[in-house]
Amino acid sequence: GRIKDSFLHLIGVEQCFHPASEAASSVIRTTAIRGFATKAEVSHKPPIDIHGLSARYANATYVAASKQNVLDTVEKELLEIAKTASTSEPFRQFLENPTMSREVKTKMVGEMLKGKTCDVTLNLMSTLAGNARMKEINNITDGFVSLMKARRGEVEATITSAEPLTKAQADAVAAAMKTQVGKDKTVALTTKVDPSLIGGLQVQVGDQFLDLSVASRVDALSRTVV
Repeated sequence: GRIKDSFLHLIGVEQCFHPASEAASSVIRTTAIRGFATKAEVSHKPPIDIHGLSARYANATYVAASKQNVLDTVEKELLEIAKTASTSEPFRQFLENPTMSREVKTKMVGEMLKGKTCDVTLNLMSTLAGNARMKEINNITDGFVSLMKARRGEVEATITSAEPLTKAQADAVAAAMKTQVGKDKTVALTTKVDPSLIGGLQVQVGDQFLDLSVASRVDALSRTVV
């Protein structure tokens, strides 16, 4: 995508950048941080509570994006950045490089993203660069996506089976879950395969877990045998 192409071009001329002055870098960080409201209006409040360091950035980004009506845009851009971090080794090294100064990283982020992302995404990445937290981008993206799924009324569900489910089976499971989560919710179903289950299913819906696998029954039976 444009973000990855921009980064790969920028990384090739990294030696042309010099640390910004302390005053200039302070202005950059202060301007970026101001983009994150600390006192969210009720209408812009994140739909669910998430906690932790990455969650604080995700929550602040959600509020800022909601106020500017760019939630969908920010989600798309963060997913693209996270994907680039997973597929581009130079970009991953840039994010995790502890020897590069915060000032240089902040300037490089601005050069890389300005005009290619909305201001909210740019402010987030600039703030992460200024706070030496860029390696948290994947966790922040996960948190932001969770907030967006909650906003859309999506309930995450994971089905683990011993063999791959057919489309008909997956559709049947999704339909059965729909009756449990409510008419105003949609089920975002993920399927996984674990041959060690032998048969049956393991079901994870939100924070609820149900083990209906043959392996769990065998294990339970073995513990009852004296």
